[in-house]
Amino acid sequence: MATICHLATLMLFCFIQLSLSELVQEQPLVLKYHNGPLLKGKINVNLIWYGKFTPIQRSIIVDFINSLSSDKATMVPSTSSWWKITEKYKGGSSTLAVGKQILLENYPLGKFLKNPHLPALASKFNGVDTINIILTSKDVAVEGFCMRCGTHGSTRVGRGPVRGTYIWVGNSETQCPGQCAWPFHQPIYGPQTPPLVAPNGDVGVDGMIINLATLLGNTVTNPFNNGYFQGPANAPLEAVSACTGMFGSGSYPGYPGKVLVEKSTGASYNANGINGRKYLLPAMWDPQTSTCKTLM
Repeated sequence: MATICHLATLMLFCFIQLSLSELVQEQPLVLKYHNGPLLKGKINVNLIWYGKFTPIQRSIIVDFINSLSSDKATMVPSTSSWWKITEKYKGGSSTLAVGKQILLENYPLGKFLKNPHLPALASKFNGVDTINIILTSKDVAVEGFCMRCGTHGSTRVGRGPVRGTYIWVGNSETQCPGQCAWPFHQPIYGPQTPPLVAPNGDVGVDGMIINLATLLGNTVTNPFNNGYFQGPANAPLEAVSACTGMFGSGSYPGYPGKVLVEKSTGASYNANGINGRKYLLPAMWDPQTSTCKTLM
């Protein structure tokens, strides 16, 4: 199981690194391939909505997932051009499409989920070449929420050796927004720069998009802990989590970098999706250049 790096910890680490930059030459970022299978080809993305989400909130997330492999977003930069970076990893393209959805608005496991609940919820959908995504509403607490914001892992399909993948992402509007919804919320630590305006007007859901994008990129390039990553397998830096906090050129700890601003709303974004959607997406590691690549 892999998680997203704690932003505050990363910021502190980066400040230490910056203070030593004049003495120690920065090493290139290299994610080693560990010879395991990647998720390539057509992939169905099933959604498990745990708790109460409005129809608008659900449509923002569904449109984002469908935007990743769509050619209907003609404005640049686009979500699909960001996702095309995954094609540079071994095995070709990963084409995502939203498949089945289930609404669990009555909190069948309660409003506090422990770690074993996540694969149990993911098992509501079985099948290979799928990613089952658990999305928890703002009133649902999850074990270790503030330290990870989201996670991805795998579960066994039936009794054989085949494994399916899953992702959990929580709505952080009221839970740890300084870690999990930055840069749309003031950070707990580091430079206290003004937060950006969320592109879809929902700090919690727009924060979920950043974490979901991170975990989707990590999942297709390291689905079973033997794909692309740097460091130990139980705490890896993966395709997108290796580039935490970078959204545009010139980014540094506490500053997301150069992004676009919608004149009418003041909202910040760097990617255009389908149905006129706008999103803010993190940098992804490019295996051809061994650098974190942003859309701007």
